[in-house]
Amino acid sequence: MDAQATIRAYYDALRAGEPLFPFFHEDEHTVKFGVGETLAGYEAVAAGLREQTETTTGWEVDSRDLVVGESDGNAWFADDVFMGWTDTDANVRYEFDTRWSGSLLRVDDGWRFTGMHVSCPVETLNAGPASR
Repeated sequence: MDAQATIRAYYDALRAGEPLFPFFHEDEHTVKFGVGETLAGYEAVAAGLREQTETTTGWEVDSRDLVVGESDGNAWFADDVFMGWTDTDANVRYEFDTRWSGSLLRVDDGWRFTGMHVSCPVETLNAGPASR
């Protein structure tokens, strides 16, 4: 599987409510920035993703412009993604137009994210839950 297929598999796993932490490189320098979180180190990333999977449902992930580059065992990507989910603890639906970027490392059995950054425009953040 190439880096682009790995990214698309991550999106599919997110939609399906499957574990996401296996997509990340097990390293103390792995990072993930989400719409409302900062996770540094594989253990923090894995714990955050486990909690996300346990407390959310109904994920929509609509990739609009995935661009991926690869060179010498490294890859990078950027994408515009509509995403939405329901927080099962608060019973609130969230929807955002987001921008994703990140880096991946080729390992023995495929590709793993070493960094991921998800952000959204300020006007989207100010709109609140289910603002689509």
